[in-house]
Amino acid sequence: MRPPVARPLPALTVFFLSVIGFLAWALWPNTENTARLGLDLQGGTQVILLPELADGQEGALSDEVLAQTVSIIRQRVDAFGAAEAEVTVQGSGDGAAIVASVPGVNQQRIAQLLKQTARLDFSPVLAVSGQILASGDPASIKEPVPIQADTSEELASKLGNVDCLDAAVRQGGKVLDPEKYTLTCSIDGSAQYLLEPAFIVGEQITDASPQLPQQSAGGWVVALEFDAEGARQLSEVSTRLYALPSPQNQFAIVLDGLVQSAPFFQEPIVGGSAQIDGQFDTQSASELAQILKYGALPVSLEIAEVTSVSATLGTDQLRSGLIAGAIGLLLVAIYLIVYYRAVGVVAVLSLIFAGLLVYALVVVLGKTIGFTLTLAGVAGIIISIGVTVDSFIVYFERIRDEIREGRTVRQAADYGWVRARRTLLAADFVTLLAAVVLYVLSVGNVRGFALGLGLATLVDIWMAFLFTRPAVAILARNKWFQRGGGFTGLQVKNKLSGAASSSVSPKQGATVSV
Repeated sequence: MRPPVARPLPALTVFFLSVIGFLAWALWPNTENTARLGLDLQGGTQVILLPELADGQEGALSDEVLAQTVSIIRQRVDAFGAAEAEVTVQGSGDGAAIVASVPGVNQQRIAQLLKQTARLDFSPVLAVSGQILASGDPASIKEPVPIQADTSEELASKLGNVDCLDAAVRQGGKVLDPEKYTLTCSIDGSAQYLLEPAFIVGEQITDASPQLPQQSAGGWVVALEFDAEGARQLSEVSTRLYALPSPQNQFAIVLDGLVQSAPFFQEPIVGGSAQIDGQFDTQSASELAQILKYGALPVSLEIAEVTSVSATLGTDQLRSGLIAGAIGLLLVAIYLIVYYRAVGVVAVLSLIFAGLLVYALVVVLGKTIGFTLTLAGVAGIIISIGVTVDSFIVYFERIRDEIREGRTVRQAADYGWVRARRTLLAADFVTLLAAVVLYVLSVGNVRGFALGLGLATLVDIWMAFLFTRPAVAILARNKWFQRGGGFTGLQVKNKLSGAASSSVSPKQGATVSV
């Protein structure tokens, strides 16, 4: 049987182009070109939030409500690109506090994002009043909006008398009762709205995504998809309102108690889709879509404290860990070169290129999906180095076995790869499976460990197929290497019945020694 033909140059070309491409992406000027570090390596922002039940809700905060709130907050900060956040509950019941520690995020931005309840309601507009009071006018009402009542008459006298320019009054961030009438302000404070009970509530939103408008004019919008009941309500209300005079033909899109926009119904909406047009930029549209996608908080949150936190891992410990890792890698490199010699050099080069590729990918993932590197993630990457070294040993020992069976060095390199790659893929698959299971079933630092382990394992597969194998194939075509001298690393010993002997002839190109 003829050995499989190796074509190393195309594989090496793809490999070096990929390494250069990822390094260029990672280190491109005027962009973030360093790895994003976690709380233990960099520090970040700590926000203490006090949960409160919505108006009209009775009883104490249950453990289930607190757990749901923590889960939603954790999903939000992960989606915002603040991975490896720590979200915990301190205390229980009405005295509970939620502590969110987020690495490397602007303090005020993360505080406001976490505070939002993300309760989205669609409510018909009864009346609109422009902002006619100056901020600080003593005649203005200092009661924070939104204000709710069972009838519109209870709120009509207050319309036009709320100072929406006062940020302390225009707080928002409250869980509203969708079955009550509401007096509230627009998000920019320029208008006041008297609203009917909501005809669509946030739970009826099935998806939310940032998009550019179809005509590519104006800012970004947030596209919404509704369930069957939400689509039916939207169709019925739009059919009723679109023929009414202004402002009764408007509906208010109310997020966290404040009106984001109040578009007109120009015709009935029957498709079960809508969009929020709030003059968003890319970031604000994406943040709003992520908040709505992961759901509303079951409670209102009050910001008690926002502080900067220092790295939980001291500089000395970090330096010691890096030194220990470097010493370990150096010892592995020395062992590979001493034991495998020329092919050991290939293994060391593979480790160097793998390190460059992993670093580039960590930076790129930090830019794109917010991957944050913690000490747990570093541990996952270091553990995968052992898998990579095992890949070298499996392949190199398989080559030696093929030489013992009588093949030439070039044939052994080709046949050895065919037989070794199944073992390599099986080992890497098991490691990847473990990483995926850990990532799916865990939270916090354990997910960072799983992602680091899985990322480095994928790099190991990439290295084995596109660098290690082609590099050995090129060596195997060298006449000096084919002679199998001691410095090639492929000189083997074959002992039969305790005596030095050879099972192959010199014509087969194998070198046997004792």
